[in-house]
Amino acid sequence: MSHKQKLELTWIGKDQRPRLEPRILLEDPARSYHAKQRVTDADLFDNRLIKGDNLLALKALETEFSGMVKCIYIDPPFNTGAMFDHYDDGVEHSIWLGLMRDRLTILSRLLHSDGVIWIHIDDKEMAYLRVLCDEVFGRPNFLNMIVVKTSDPSGHKTVNPSPYSQTEYVLMYAKNRYKYQYDQRYVASGYDQGYNRFVVNRSDPF
Repeated sequence: MSHKQKLELTWIGKDQRPRLEPRILLEDPARSYHAKQRVTDADLFDNRLIKGDNLLALKALETEFSGMVKCIYIDPPFNTGAMFDHYDDGVEHSIWLGLMRDRLTILSRLLHSDGVIWIHIDDKEMAYLRVLCDEVFGRPNFLNMIVVKTSDPSGHKTVNPSPYSQTEYVLMYAKNRYKYQYDQRYVASGYDQGYNRFVVNRSDPF
């Protein structure tokens, strides 16, 4: 393999990208707390709830917040094959990759130089998503993969004849890992009363 060749994830339709025109977000006064509560002339209500296609919404946000966002958390469709009331969670694999690539590309442009993005996913697409994120954000900018325990082996799962899903994942990427600063936090706790006991009959049956 030539050193100039790059490793990448490929799929049908990868070269096809939607042509997005700049969008403008319009405030709906009937649904706006901001419009009803003006205490002073200063704008105190800077939160936004956007209804509409998320790709178009991201394109609209890009014109105003490009390179300014410090932290992003997304919970995209897991592509499990299920049908929900408001979205289809079972699109063809290559289509899902294209949808994710287009959104992640804009999200990467929204991130501040020391910003970080967290992406919640399960095992159906996690491996492919991580390779895709390596391509969008750069493999050196991968920070961590957090495993989230979502269920215990109880009920019908204890007699399931095959392995079952017990965890989900959160992929963590930095815009630039060398500028990302981890702010470690400590939570105060009291003395654990379990430490005042010890076993005296270790040889006895359980």
